[in-house]
Amino acid sequence: MYTPSPSWSNLLISALALSPLASAIPQPETTTNIPSQNTTNSTLLPYLDPSLCISDRLDDLLSRMTLEEKAGQLFIKQIPAGINGTIDNTTIIPDGTRNLTTAPLITEKLLSHFNVNNARSARQMAEWHNEIQNLALQTRLKIPVTIASDPRHAFADTVGSSIASGQFSKFPESLGIAALRDPVLAELYATIIREEYLAVGIRNALQPQIDVVTEPRMARSGQTFGEDANLTASMVVALIKGFQGEELGLNSVSTVTKHFPGAGPSRNGNDSHFATGKDNTYFGDFLDYHLIPFKAAIAAGGRQIMPSYARPIGTKYPEVAFGFNKPVITGLIREELGFKGIVVSDWGLITDQAILNVIEPARAWGLENTTESERAKMVLDAGVDQFGGEIRTELLIQLVTSGQIPESRLDISVRKLLEEKFLLGLFDHRFVDPEAAEKVVGNAYFARIGNETQRRAYTLLTNQINTLPLRPTDGVKFYARGFNSSYLEARGLQTVDQPYKADFCFLRLSTPYEARGSPFRQRYHEGRLDFNTSQKASHSELFNSCPTIVDILLDRPAVIPEIAQEAAALFGHYGASVDAFLDVVFNVDGWKPEGKLPFDMPSSMEAVDEQVADVPFDTEDPLFRFGHGLSYNRTALCG
Repeated sequence: MYTPSPSWSNLLISALALSPLASAIPQPETTTNIPSQNTTNSTLLPYLDPSLCISDRLDDLLSRMTLEEKAGQLFIKQIPAGINGTIDNTTIIPDGTRNLTTAPLITEKLLSHFNVNNARSARQMAEWHNEIQNLALQTRLKIPVTIASDPRHAFADTVGSSIASGQFSKFPESLGIAALRDPVLAELYATIIREEYLAVGIRNALQPQIDVVTEPRMARSGQTFGEDANLTASMVVALIKGFQGEELGLNSVSTVTKHFPGAGPSRNGNDSHFATGKDNTYFGDFLDYHLIPFKAAIAAGGRQIMPSYARPIGTKYPEVAFGFNKPVITGLIREELGFKGIVVSDWGLITDQAILNVIEPARAWGLENTTESERAKMVLDAGVDQFGGEIRTELLIQLVTSGQIPESRLDISVRKLLEEKFLLGLFDHRFVDPEAAEKVVGNAYFARIGNETQRRAYTLLTNQINTLPLRPTDGVKFYARGFNSSYLEARGLQTVDQPYKADFCFLRLSTPYEARGSPFRQRYHEGRLDFNTSQKASHSELFNSCPTIVDILLDRPAVIPEIAQEAAALFGHYGASVDAFLDVVFNVDGWKPEGKLPFDMPSSMEAVDEQVADVPFDTEDPLFRFGHGLSYNRTALCG
């Protein structure tokens, strides 16, 4: 059954300072519709006996496992939650040799780690989770399933790296948390995610993403904490505490810090899912700078680390992808930095896979001409414990039976993965309460904190002649572009259909990007950061028609000097609703911008081209510097 974690009450007290309102976490009522937590055997096998210590339970379980059962533990695969809380047996999941649906992955392939890659209602997700656990109870060893999730608490929905938020509470992206520079808020943010995850059965968060944005074009900047490694380190420590608690246990969600040793120095900012982004370049010799957040995560007790897809260029390490790179995984992560936990590869290192109906090659950068079996062996030899996004158990079985890999090598990783299940309490508390999940996920308090954080994280970049905040008076007319004018009309404001008729205009934008390549690649924002000539002309026409307040989503550092010069005021946000924007503009209930830029914003694409990918804060003459953010210093009036 779901119960709030013990640390919640202390964190709640701290959190109340974030809002003028007071609230409390709802306490779910006890229900009786949860499946029995344990097997019905009158005499439990030692590994199923909760009275024994974990090490003894592990020893017993490992001694009973077949090679096939061990191989199953070394894979985590994305699967959908079925409709109405059912197991999805319609989605076809290729395993390299045949197509499978969800159930055979558990009953035949013997996997017990999955990444749920879609959104249902909280009740349906909890019911689906219980069905998955019931299916696991039908296997010989009854090993419980660990459900993981990509981030799903923000507005982004990038296939392969985040999920639509659905019923979950809605925060800005991680950049917005960084913009507020508040570790207490960061811990609260992670604790809210943890409580919602626990309620539906998600026990592994594929976050925090602690890549440092030293290349402004970096495609996945939005889910990072920005350009400053030390700020990122402070955020990751707070997040790990919020997700995991003081130590991993029944009320914890395990974390996966990624993408080691940092995906920030990607060549030209291109994403490393694709061959054009396969290189991390270190021509400035700043690798150590990118390691700062990972060192903090390890010291804070982060349970898992995910290596980057990319390969290092300009270092002492071999120029092969980090997931295959033994000097990086065994040498740097384990021996030099002392990490004892689980290393899980990013998705799809071994097998070519169809994504959005296009075959995407395996991310074996620097090893493209190797076989699938050779790749699997290299990943194991490197020291990786689990294969992300794969279900190729037959490759590991063949490697062991042919004598290329000793079974004892699998045992090392299997023991770590099973130990985490024991520590999370999954063997003894497999099921969740769907009724409680419905009350917890997206509850009024959690939703309020998310909505407040959207507003607080707003960063005011310019405010010409103290245009903001606006206090509308009778007869003032507004024009909106980039969002529906009904948002204004719902506030009793008068709108017009042409900008020249308006007293004030609003323009809502997103940071520019270039849609390149396959449908999957087009989901990643790569390329130029500036608007094209026709877009600039359209913006200028609007600015010349009426004083315009611009609101731009900064999922990367936009190059917008012309907007900064021409707009009456310029906001940056990191994932926020239209209502959040308008509340800040009109200073509703005292809401005002508190965010500070988490990165430099370049003044030109020429400056972007000239900066060095791994070096922080080296763009020449930035338009706005890291830490920039204005405050309201007077109350402005419309009309």
